[in-house]
Amino acid sequence: MHKITRKRVLAPKITRFSVEAPEVARARKPGQFVVIRADETSERVPLTIVDSDLEKGTIDLIIQDAGFSTHVLSGYEEGDELTDVLGPLGKPTHMDNFGTVVCVGGGVGTAVLYPIVKGLKEAGNTVITINGARNKELLILEEELGAVSDELIITTDDGSYGIKGFGSTVLQGLIDEGKKIDFVVAIGPTMMMKAVAEVTRPYEIPTIASLNAIMIDGTGMCGGCRVTVGDEVKFACVDGPEFDAHLVDFDEQIAKHHYYDTEQACQMEKIIADAEQERS
Repeated sequence: MHKITRKRVLAPKITRFSVEAPEVARARKPGQFVVIRADETSERVPLTIVDSDLEKGTIDLIIQDAGFSTHVLSGYEEGDELTDVLGPLGKPTHMDNFGTVVCVGGGVGTAVLYPIVKGLKEAGNTVITINGARNKELLILEEELGAVSDELIITTDDGSYGIKGFGSTVLQGLIDEGKKIDFVVAIGPTMMMKAVAEVTRPYEIPTIASLNAIMIDGTGMCGGCRVTVGDEVKFACVDGPEFDAHLVDFDEQIAKHHYYDTEQACQMEKIIADAEQERS
C-alpha cells in the first residue's frame, strides 16, 4: 500500500499528490511514469512522475479529473492509500547538451514537461519554456518551471494571462526572430503537439513529443498504446512515451482518444446519479 502524504489542488479538477513509493523515487528519471490502482478493483491509470523526494521516499503525481477513474482518485485525501504504484516505466528522456532547447507544454501536459525541463537545464542547456493553458485559472507549475528555465513564456488561449494564443505560434515567432533553436520538446494535447511538429519540420529542428496514448498494463502486453511512427508500429509504454514528432501519426492518435467516449460518458452519468441519490 502507498500512502498519500500530501494533497494540493493546483487548478479546477487538477490535483497534485505526494505518494509514498521509495523504490520508485530512487529509480525514476525524467520522462518516466507509473501505473497506479486506487484499489484492487480499480482501473490501471498511467501518470507521469512529476518529482520525487528521496529523503521522504515519495513521488509527486498530478491528476486531472477527466473521467471515471481520475474522478475517483481526485477524491482521495491525505492519509488514504493506493493499492498499487508500478514503475518507473517507459524510456527516460535522452539528456544531452543540445544547446538552446525550447520546451512547449500545454494544459496538464505541463506536469510531464517539468521534470524534463529540469533535467535539460541540469545537462547544461539554455532552456526556453512555453507554458500554455486555456485560461489563467487552469495554468499550473508556473513558479516551478520559472525556477528551472532560462526564460519562461506564458500563453493562454483566451488572453487572460500572458500572451494570447498558442505555444506553437510563440515558437514560430521565436524562429522568425532568428533565435537559434537546437532542439524542441512538445508535451500536451495531441493537436498542440502536431502543430509544434509542423512548425519545426521545415527548419529540420529535432523535435520530440511525449504521447499520452491509451494504456492498460504499461508493459507492452495489451497493445492498447500502439502508435505509428514512420513506417513502424511502436508501443508508447515500452518504446516511448517519447518519439520523433516529425514521424508520429498524430491523426491516428487523435482518433484513438475518442474510442471510449461513450463508456466514459456513461460512467460519469452514473456518478452524477449516485450523488443526486445520496443528497436526496
